[in-house]
Amino acid sequence: MKQIAVLGAGSFGTALAVHLASMGANAGGNRVRLWARNPELARQMAEERANPEYLPDVEIPAGVEPTAEMEPLAECDIVLVVVPSHGFRGVLRQFLRAHPADRPAVIVSATKGIETDTLARMSQVSFEEGTAAGREVRFATLSGPTFAAELARNSPSAAVVASEDAALATEIRERLSTRLLRLYSSSDVVGVELGGTVKNVVAIAAGTVTGLGFGQNTLAALITRGLHEITRLGIAYGGQPRTFAGLAALGDLVLTCTGGLSRNRRTGLELAAGKSLDEITGETHMVAEGIRNSLAVSRLAAQKGVEMPITQQMVAVLYEGKDPRLAVEQLMTRELKAETEL
Repeated sequence: MKQIAVLGAGSFGTALAVHLASMGANAGGNRVRLWARNPELARQMAEERANPEYLPDVEIPAGVEPTAEMEPLAECDIVLVVVPSHGFRGVLRQFLRAHPADRPAVIVSATKGIETDTLARMSQVSFEEGTAAGREVRFATLSGPTFAAELARNSPSAAVVASEDAALATEIRERLSTRLLRLYSSSDVVGVELGGTVKNVVAIAAGTVTGLGFGQNTLAALITRGLHEITRLGIAYGGQPRTFAGLAALGDLVLTCTGGLSRNRRTGLELAAGKSLDEITGETHMVAEGIRNSLAVSRLAAQKGVEMPITQQMVAVLYEGKDPRLAVEQLMTRELKAETEL
């Protein structure tokens, strides 16, 4: 059986490895090599068959082989990159050095974010690094409403695989789907990547309004208007309108704005409790992508002249010390307009 590589042994990378090893290949299981940046974590996972740092209480099955080396991954036919957006380029560059030049690298990004400095999506980063390394890269992105802990415990879930190469999207869909992970294919890489990025910023806002004690009316309004922001930005950059009513945008937005396991929502709750950004980020090694990506999203919006008031208010709360209650008040008192205006 051909092998799958997962680069990144955080919570979601570990969950994907566990699920694909136990439920994949028609329940016969896949052989999965799980790469960890930290050699000590790789050793601990191999010996204890658990990842106590990122996914406690989940057993790592025998089909998962933890490693801190890149060379053993070169023979894998599918490589899922599951690292924070600010680390994606470096990890991919390291992998491509080890990948043989005589065959394409099939890269599936499960990263929901964009680079803060370059504003590059992971698809763009992948092609840049492939060109620099002299390697052909076949790229797809995997996104949707999938909390790591629930996926690892085989809770029925659904997500979308997008690639400009329709055959690759179908191939990945068929290869990675299980009876408890239903994958749909798409050609809209831009829409899927931006949907998965911007929803994290809206989720911080959702946690903030919840933490301030506002009710379900407020939360429903925020989620709906947040979807408008995601759609406006996505269309401006070439995304397909229907994508934003699907799993990678609306589905993931609802989950991340309402679910107790959401890191971004938790960040908003802590902002509402009066904690500073330094305090919030200093208390955990987990990454809430919406913190960095609020800046990147606001810059993308400025480039295209896209109005994104929720995003702008969250940048002000996160980085300028703005009072969250004032941010909500200013959102509510903006100029009135037609709902369908994009």
